[in-house]
Amino acid sequence: MPFSSTEFVRSTVLLLLVGLLALVAIVGTTIWLVEQNQIFSEQTTEARRARAVSVELRTALQDAETSQRGYLLTMEERYLESYNQTVPLIPAMVETLAEVLKPYSNADAAVAGMRASVAAKLDELARTIDLSRQGRREEALAIVRTNEGKVSMDEARTLFDAIIEAADARTAEGVQNQRSGTMALRWVTIVGAFVIFAVVGGSAWAVLQYMRELAAARQQIEIANANLETRVRERTSDLGRANEEIQRFAYIVTHDLRAPLVNIMGLTSELETSVALLSDYIAKAPEIDDAALAEARRAANEDLPEAIGFIRAATRKMDGLINAILKISREGRRQLKPETIKLAELIESTANAVHHQVADSGGAVSIDVQVPKLVSDKLSLEQVLGNLLDNAIKYRHPERPVQIAVRTRQVAGNQVEIAVEDNGRGIAETDHERVFELFRRSGAQSQAGEGIGLAHVRTMARSLGGDVTLRSKLGVGTTFTITLPRDLRSHLGSQTA
Repeated sequence: MPFSSTEFVRSTVLLLLVGLLALVAIVGTTIWLVEQNQIFSEQTTEARRARAVSVELRTALQDAETSQRGYLLTMEERYLESYNQTVPLIPAMVETLAEVLKPYSNADAAVAGMRASVAAKLDELARTIDLSRQGRREEALAIVRTNEGKVSMDEARTLFDAIIEAADARTAEGVQNQRSGTMALRWVTIVGAFVIFAVVGGSAWAVLQYMRELAAARQQIEIANANLETRVRERTSDLGRANEEIQRFAYIVTHDLRAPLVNIMGLTSELETSVALLSDYIAKAPEIDDAALAEARRAANEDLPEAIGFIRAATRKMDGLINAILKISREGRRQLKPETIKLAELIESTANAVHHQVADSGGAVSIDVQVPKLVSDKLSLEQVLGNLLDNAIKYRHPERPVQIAVRTRQVAGNQVEIAVEDNGRGIAETDHERVFELFRRSGAQSQAGEGIGLAHVRTMARSLGGDVTLRSKLGVGTTFTITLPRDLRSHLGSQTA
């Protein structure tokens, strides 16, 4: 099934959207699980710290009690070394344990009981040791026998055991939660990786499928282009042959037409001479009242000279048309000679050729050349510019001096644009294309011409690989724009290929 560009874009966007959603879900879930594991880790750490402080405090109390019992039995000060070292540390341990258990409101009662039990035990230990040091050993032992200290120690030990048990349970719970979070993170990673692999695989498949379609389409285009190039070459060859045949036919026809035209012109001259002789003869005839003689005199003096004048005008017009066709035919057969042309010099020399005509009207020609050089056929380009300048002068506005501006500039496609602008009488919009047709003219026919100038200009411009267009407003002026390749050789090379 063909995989269109629309389907490729749609599937790619869908896969990218799925991949993006999967990535967002993976990242979001991973961040949440990491935060949860961090919370569980902190809870486990706090529980372990509470257990460690409780065990340390319990051990300290036990060491102090053991040291007290040894002293009471032996009355030797060396047994109080452990007591003296441990007891000063116990209040700080109590505060540390209270601080650790502070976040847990349900532990407030246990902390209060622990404080009271530890304080009672420390008080009992201090009193018995002080009495023994005063020599009142029996009173001290009596306090011990009351089990006052044992009760306080048992209460503290019970509280310590509860705290340690709760800490152990909390630690176990935290470890279990961490394991569950780690397992969930593992599954999220596995499922996310599967989704991403699926998205990548789908994208790769879509790209490969689309590339396969592109390769097939490119192959078809190459085949079509090859066939098209072959057809273009064949059509171009046929067109070239047809063009040559048309030019040859035009040359033969016009050449053959000239022979009878020359005969007609010669016979017209002979007829004119004969009419003159006849007119002289009739003029010498005596004046008699003869209708036939009057009719002959009128024919010799009026009708025949008028008819001969019409014949001469018609033959001159036909001769001009034949010469125009021959000129265009010769231009079509002329071999173009590309050469490097300095545009400024070419335009200046062409403008100088019409300088006296422009100066006589009080006008001027301005030149703005931004492209110094051009490779083209110099003769054809001179004829194109010469025709346009001649037209600007011939069809100038009668109420103002002629002003002509010639500008050149580089345009896209490695082409050069030459604009010839005048302030003449202008061309009606309906005639903008008509003026380029052979034997067609625009506006009032106040100037002599056959209507081949602009047709010749366009023919030469196209033979140079370019074209000519115009912009004009009636009564304001006209701008002819010639577009030519920067190098005629490339155009001729493509035609040869």
